[in-house]
Amino acid sequence: MPEEQMATSGARAPARPLDDIDRSILYMLQSDGRASIRSVAERVHVSRANAYARINRLIDDGVIRGFSALIDQERAGQGASAYITLKIVQNSWRTVREKLHALPGAAHIALVSGDFDVLLLVHTKDNRALRELVLTRIQAMDEVLSTRTLLVFEETDLQEGGGG
Repeated sequence: MPEEQMATSGARAPARPLDDIDRSILYMLQSDGRASIRSVAERVHVSRANAYARINRLIDDGVIRGFSALIDQERAGQGASAYITLKIVQNSWRTVREKLHALPGAAHIALVSGDFDVLLLVHTKDNRALRELVLTRIQAMDEVLSTRTLLVFEETDLQEGGGG
């Protein structure tokens, strides 16, 4: 498909294959998104120019979608977290996704298979705010048939080194 057609149709060229150096760079940036080009180059044993070019290629290919900060939700005033499962009306995923994305505290939205259709991670100030979010915002959506709320008691972010 010509490039101008891909741009208008929304299709993207597939990412180029990754080698061991690319994977090492990705692993390092997942652990420390603020790592300098110099430190990346030294760690994976390539020149700074090569590391810079590889990182830019990974960004251009859409392998690296962005850089972000890992937030301690409780310290940031979001003391209640929950996974909410939703059963939704068939073929309403795009509409539901847009509505969920607009919710305050929505952190992750996934279309899944199994006993429910959508898995939503939310962070709220407290349980009262969580209750209001579920009962007055999510369950009020016409496309939502049912919900189940799973409170998060403790979590570990694997990108912080808690997974190894």
